[in-house]
Amino acid sequence: MRRAIRDCVVVIVMLGVTQTTGWGQSPQPLSEAQRKSFETAASELQAEVDRNHLAPDQAIFVKGLTWALKYDREFAPADAVLLEKAIRRARERQGLKPLAVPPWHNRRGKIALGYRSEIDNSVQPYGLIVPKSFDPKMPSRLDVVLHGSTRPVGLSELKFIARFDEGDGQNPSPPDQPFIELHPLGRVENCYRWAGETDVFEAIEDVCQRYNIDRSRIVLRGMSMGASGTWHLGLKHPDRFAALGPYCGYVDTHKFSETPLPNFVKVGALPEHQELGLHMLDSVDYAANAGVVPAIACMGEKDIFFQAHVIMGEAMQREGLTMTNLISPGTGHVIDPVTHAEQMRRIAEHVVATPRRPRELRFVTWTLKYNRCHWLEVLGLDRHYARAELSAKLVDGVVNLDEPRNITRFAINGAGLPEVPRSLRIGASTSEFLLPDRRVVFARIDGTWRVEDEHTHALRTGKRSSLQGPIDDAFTRPFLCVRSTGQPWNAAAQKYAEASLVRFQSEWHHYFRGELPIKDDDKVTLIDIQTRHLILFGDPGSNKWIAQALPHLPLNWTKESIQLGGQSYSAADHVPALIAPNPLSGAAETYVVLNSGHTFRGAELAKVNYLLFPRWGDWAVLQIPSDQKSDEPLTENVIRAGYFDEQWQFRK
Repeated sequence: MRRAIRDCVVVIVMLGVTQTTGWGQSPQPLSEAQRKSFETAASELQAEVDRNHLAPDQAIFVKGLTWALKYDREFAPADAVLLEKAIRRARERQGLKPLAVPPWHNRRGKIALGYRSEIDNSVQPYGLIVPKSFDPKMPSRLDVVLHGSTRPVGLSELKFIARFDEGDGQNPSPPDQPFIELHPLGRVENCYRWAGETDVFEAIEDVCQRYNIDRSRIVLRGMSMGASGTWHLGLKHPDRFAALGPYCGYVDTHKFSETPLPNFVKVGALPEHQELGLHMLDSVDYAANAGVVPAIACMGEKDIFFQAHVIMGEAMQREGLTMTNLISPGTGHVIDPVTHAEQMRRIAEHVVATPRRPRELRFVTWTLKYNRCHWLEVLGLDRHYARAELSAKLVDGVVNLDEPRNITRFAINGAGLPEVPRSLRIGASTSEFLLPDRRVVFARIDGTWRVEDEHTHALRTGKRSSLQGPIDDAFTRPFLCVRSTGQPWNAAAQKYAEASLVRFQSEWHHYFRGELPIKDDDKVTLIDIQTRHLILFGDPGSNKWIAQALPHLPLNWTKESIQLGGQSYSAADHVPALIAPNPLSGAAETYVVLNSGHTFRGAELAKVNYLLFPRWGDWAVLQIPSDQKSDEPLTENVIRAGYFDEQWQFRK
């Protein structure tokens, strides 16, 4: 098989960002005077950001300085230089008078920029490389380059920013390349999953707002973890990119975890609901979508992760596709300049040749989280985490659609087709539906496909795109944690809920690089309910919003018992965790979550990024340990966990 892979071809690259604390000298704690000086400067700079609502471009240095001082206790001399530079650069940008166009906007070459994330209002940095030839009057190709694995430390932001911050003045010798290059941070280390996935698309949008970007010519590429992120995002969003360039990236969880490296944790047989959840993450399951977005992969002949691209090549072969995988002779887990140059040449060819409005599409998904491919949308599934497929071809004004697989509702956007369509034919049926130059929704009713009217569409209550779970999905869009202030029904359950919120706050700050949004339940507003997912901690006695949502949720919770999924548990030492559409938000499509942050925890976040898969699904019953001591890490015994059906109810 290795020989067969060599005869194929592949794409992209990007050296991993390394988090070394050494720089030739041993790191040492700052003196008391040094630390106080840095902390005072950070506090004053942050106050300036808050007082004058300064732009993210001005705040990224302050954010990096703050995180470095919080999480790192020792610094090498070069690290201390980074702290000093952060203060100087923050003051330089903060000292500028308000300008419609800041000086760095016209700079060519490397630039350190930032945006404010809608998820948690945090400032997130990214790097940009603007070529010498960039003409703001001409739409530009954009290459999104994902960095490699880098352990999250305090200095993560400042070391990342240092790769791109060369000042705000003009660069006398900017690079000569035919595209702008965007380097997202991806919230450091999560393989561009969860909030890291959102970070990539928010950074892209921020660049598109600043520069004249041709959205049909966006390339995604990266090396190592960046390559895994390229497979992950590119195959699940195949209409967002003109080409993919993964260089040495893993594509599944189980096989990759068996790599013989000392820090790797083997993922053995998992509970059924966790195995199902891998279908949301493992990009090998989306190999068929490489027929929509071309992928030019690369791999070193002696790379310890060589098997990853073999696995993807075999998956593409099963889909009737041939994987392009460029093999770099004699190299390990590094970028070979010659191979990379060939990869970039092939990517450029695809960027020119890939049709903006394809006539033929085959789209595979396993979840409504990833539901769109050009003019096709999957709107309802028979069952989540089972393969769903839409395949269609436009011929002489007629869209011929194969019988949809594991799909109950779909849409075709006639305006997105390369020519004005006349009709749609589904499967073996000889009947045709008129297909106007607009979006039309089709639903399977009593085994027959029909056009869905707007009234029926408005009444939909089941799982749908952006409201499909699992629990961890709630933290990929704007959310608000709600702390209880009322009288709890059970002291032990309340203690657990409060400790769970504290744990989530710590993990979010450390690993997702932002302040966790929190309000007391009596401070939550109607705007909060309609615009953010509500993450509710407590019980119906202590949290007013749990009490209001409870009659509409698939559980019965009293002071004495919790009834969930046909079984009953003592409310004194059990807590339910779940996700569901928020019944309090009206027409707004937001979640309500009970008593849970991410279902993977600090133990997984501190190890290897392939461990960040859903642990509980849509719901779980948690038993509170009776002997939990206050100075011990918070634990719980998961009694049961799983997924709701497509109507957000327990499966029968």
